[in-house]
Amino acid sequence: MKRRILPFAVAGAIGFLVDAGVLLLVSGVFGPFWGRLVSFVAAVLTTWVINRNFAFSDRTSGTGKRAEFLRYLFAMLPGAAMNGLAYALVVTLAGQSPLALTLAVAAGSIAGMGTNLAAANWLVFRSER
Repeated sequence: MKRRILPFAVAGAIGFLVDAGVLLLVSGVFGPFWGRLVSFVAAVLTTWVINRNFAFSDRTSGTGKRAEFLRYLFAMLPGAAMNGLAYALVVTLAGQSPLALTLAVAAGSIAGMGTNLAAANWLVFRSER
């Protein structure tokens, strides 16, 4: 699993940019919490595409792409819970300015990263190609 940490972190960094960018675009309409749900799903889709083609390119889920994405999405839920708690804490303490929302996304991303790596490795991309 050690060799997957750096590519997974790169995917996570790109996912963070998508997450924060989408959140800043939609939070005025949906608010910081519903907007975060929208941005989180966009980030999960982004990281799934990157991880399946980069971090886990030598492994497969053994299912079709749609089923693999759904498995990936559900496998990310424990990390999403940690992510959401950290995000909510920062938003509660720091407010809803664009900088505060971006910092909240960063805190959430860091909080859930280890759990998400383990879930992707053990629950989604389990088989050698």
